[in-house]
Amino acid sequence: MIESDPAVKLSRNEGLKHTHPALAGSIASTLNNPELDRFSEDDYEFLKFHGIYQQDDRDLRKTGKKYIFMVRGRLPGGLVTPTQYLAFDDLASRHGNNTLRITSRQGFQFHGVVKSGLGPLMKGIHHALATTLAACGDVNRNVMAPPTPSMNQLGDQVLHDARLVSDALLPMTPAYHQIWVEEVKLDLTPESQRDYVDPLYGKTYLPRKFKIAFAIPPLNDVDVFTNCLGFVAVAEADRLLGYNLLAGGGLGMSHGNAQTFPRLADVIGFFPPDQLVAVARGVLTIHRDFGDRTNRKHARLKYVIEEQGADWFRAELENRLGFRLAAARPLKFVSQGDLFGWHQQRDGRSFLGLHVQAGRIGDANGCRLKSALREIVELFQPEIRLTPSQNLILANVDPAAMNTITSIFERHGIAVAHQGTPTRRAAMACPAMPTCGLALAESERFLPELITRIEGMLVELQLDNLEIVTRMTGCPNGCVRPYLAELGLVGKGPGRYQIYLGGNASSTRLNRLYRESVKDPDLIGELRPVLARYARERQPEERFGDWCSRALWQDPQPGAA
Repeated sequence: MIESDPAVKLSRNEGLKHTHPALAGSIASTLNNPELDRFSEDDYEFLKFHGIYQQDDRDLRKTGKKYIFMVRGRLPGGLVTPTQYLAFDDLASRHGNNTLRITSRQGFQFHGVVKSGLGPLMKGIHHALATTLAACGDVNRNVMAPPTPSMNQLGDQVLHDARLVSDALLPMTPAYHQIWVEEVKLDLTPESQRDYVDPLYGKTYLPRKFKIAFAIPPLNDVDVFTNCLGFVAVAEADRLLGYNLLAGGGLGMSHGNAQTFPRLADVIGFFPPDQLVAVARGVLTIHRDFGDRTNRKHARLKYVIEEQGADWFRAELENRLGFRLAAARPLKFVSQGDLFGWHQQRDGRSFLGLHVQAGRIGDANGCRLKSALREIVELFQPEIRLTPSQNLILANVDPAAMNTITSIFERHGIAVAHQGTPTRRAAMACPAMPTCGLALAESERFLPELITRIEGMLVELQLDNLEIVTRMTGCPNGCVRPYLAELGLVGKGPGRYQIYLGGNASSTRLNRLYRESVKDPDLIGELRPVLARYARERQPEERFGDWCSRALWQDPQPGAA
């Protein structure tokens, strides 16, 4: 346990957390100072625990920095009530850049917020009975769960369990409400904060972020193997018997650093539903106690398990739980992704799966999605569900309203029946430029153009009905999970990308690096020969990622796991 060894030099973040364990820093005083447009470098780290990233508009750097903020909501399972959605829509218009962005972890992000708008935005989110606490920072992040409205009772139970775990792993710091909700002028000096200890996380929280997802086979719509902790439902006749426990997944890496790498989770064992919270707490505390606090690039749970081994991890967890896990039950995933168009729920009501390009809900380029959604939610009060693939579901819709809703979308330039090609619907991108300070290359702004070029190439090769799961990020941190994609594009520098090939339809296999640094005008030229070979050589029903794994990487069993 590195933290207790005085001979080990801890990272800067560990020192900050030790000095300010209540996570307040000097946020309150800066917030109330109208002469300041930004927070200190120390407070930059504390803001993350409150769901806020301080950024600057990188398009304007040549003329001077303009500081802006990204605010991320924590919405377990991506569930949003009609009242909350309308509040978020209004807050994005008044305090953000008039867009809402769906994250790859089923949350909402507000972009372009200036410092004077932070307080009203945060209070508005609270009044909508939502929160941004623990949406970022060295704590458990938003808990993911299958978003598709249940066709049986199992889906409702798993969503309930996801929310249960989310609540159980929340940090308890009073600073969040004192600063953003109560606006109480309390003594939040370093001295007054120093003795605070979170009952679960301890004084210095986790070494890095922690991610949890729930999945229901055979659909892996949450990419469960990429999480620090995964719960895979095991059922019999739609009755939940328990969960297979997965641990040690994570995709973030750094260019040129061989000690960092994407990793899929190990299958650890099986346990009954009544032990769920105890297991979640047990896994989290192993990360808390054994994670690397000297090097944040090496501080994820995946490295603990990679180096100590799955058997060690299971024994340590069982010791903390006071009982043994059973052997894992058989599990098999066959696909990932969302349903689009109209479908029926188990209760007879309907839901609509809606493709949202790169997760950005706004009004632009003849597609007035934000306006359409506001009108529909005001009129029909559907539940909103955000998906891990950055799409949106309107749930609990009266079938009698389907035609009217379809017409409203069409009036705003959105076709419900034909929501783009399969490849376009399966594409994801992180925000990258101009807001993310880590971005090395474009992503969200480049994705539409790139997909159009790929679609044209697929038509030429007579592959136009093909789905290729394509994911693009502006840096190697992998926020939209590019290392699982059939085609992954990872920013290496301005206008340059790594190409990864060979993920599978079930998101259970990592792809591999195909080209190291390709300029954006040359991407199609690099991909064309590969896709031409695929068109000639593929077996019946063989997906592009499986062909790449078999033909390029000589994997003898490239199919879904």
